[in-house]
Amino acid sequence: MIETRLGEFEEVILLLAGILGEEAYAFKIAEEFESQTKRSVSIGAVHSTLTRLEDKGFLKSEMGKSTAERGGRRKRIYTLTAYGKKTLATARDFRQSLWNQYPGFATSKLSVGL
Repeated sequence: MIETRLGEFEEVILLLAGILGEEAYAFKIAEEFESQTKRSVSIGAVHSTLTRLEDKGFLKSEMGKSTAERGGRRKRIYTLTAYGKKTLATARDFRQSLWNQYPGFATSKLSVGL
């Protein structure tokens, strides 16, 4: 049986693919990961995660057009599937339900006294 839950890194990569839209290719996703998280990431880790997410049915990919700036090479562009969007929503809802149960951060009781 294929694992359908997302690890934290997978979730972030999937979210970034959705955020980047037509610019969701491995190198751009890695750049955005580093920009958003302030953590370094290897392009190999991004590639293997994208492949795993595609194997799980959360992403689909297709080759983009070749460009002169890349020496005629094409980029593999990733797009979230309906299943990927549903899985992200489920992960978000689960995390939010946990945050809502945590007394110090529950939205109905939130008071920031910094």
